[in-house]
Amino acid sequence: MLDHAPDLDLVFQALADPTRRALVERMTTGPASASELARPFDMTLAAVLQHLKVLEDSGLVHTKKEGRVRMCRVEPDALRGAEAWIAERRTTWERRLDRLGSVLSEEER
Repeated sequence: MLDHAPDLDLVFQALADPTRRALVERMTTGPASASELARPFDMTLAAVLQHLKVLEDSGLVHTKKEGRVRMCRVEPDALRGAEAWIAERRTTWERRLDRLGSVLSEEER
């Protein structure tokens, strides 16, 4: 049985796109305007805004209109949720591999 929330699905779907991962990575250094975030990409501001909308809908990013500028920042809690899910799976598999290693080393003796 899968034990994850729909929010986690949205986080992984949002992070599946390399452009969105790059946007999140940039925002980990601090908040940025949508136009600042769009500069390094060979796409329109409208396309970047669509990516930001997906990130915002997933809970990874919060945007706020400040005058005429849309400021964007990462929501660390959403990243922590994904990190915790991955860490739980990694721990499970590490334990299984450790047990397998023990069994194999016992068989060699």
